Amino acid sequence: MTAASDAPPARPALHDDAAQPSATLARTTLHQRTIVMTGYAREDGLFEIEGRVTDTKPHEFTPPGGNRHVRAGEPLHDMSVCMVFDAGLVVRDVAYVTHSSPYPACQRGGESLRDICGLRIAAGWSAEVKRRLGGARSCTHLMELLLPMATTAMQSMSVFNLQNPTPRDAAGRPTKIDSCFAYARDGEVVLRRWPEFHRPLGEDGGGVT
Repeated sequence: MTAASDAPPARPALHDDAAQPSATLARTTLHQRTIVMTGYAREDGLFEIEGRVTDTKPHEFTPPGGNRHVRAGEPLHDMSVCMVFDAGLVVRDVAYVTHSSPYPACQRGGESLRDICGLRIAAGWSAEVKRRLGGARSCTHLMELLLPMATTAMQSMSVFNLQNPTPRDAAGRPTKIDSCFAYARDGEVVLRRWPEFHRPLGEDGGGVT
């Protein structure tokens, strides 16, 4: 018999109505991170994504190696990035503001963010951003804000993209198919939108591999 101490931890139960972790076990808040992303259309024809990350703790905290004393509920990190791009999803400019940080050096951590100017928001975005800005090249928190900005930009542009023809590959197959779980080739969405490309699970070429 497996000892109780060797048993795997219980998986959190989810409520069907709100998909929240079960409240059957007492929990203590250790940290709260909030990330907000907003997309804008500018009057000059360009677009912006603004992202902001804040980190707070419910207890007092002093960053290791630092001399800043962070009070309970006071932001340890509070940083913003604004990314400007055009209709072709090419980055035109990047700006940042560090409102609050654990160390004075963090204030200069976004000086290299403009190294992504000219980069197009497309497949491989995260890997290329990390290649250009990873490690000591930039503030990790500012760089990580740029990663979900790509999908936020896509969502922001969806109102315009709906007016354009569906992107297709050389074989005429919509590129959206198999791009995510909901658009699996054997799924209901593909069956409704492009029944000619629907492939039931188990059929030759069907299912996500």
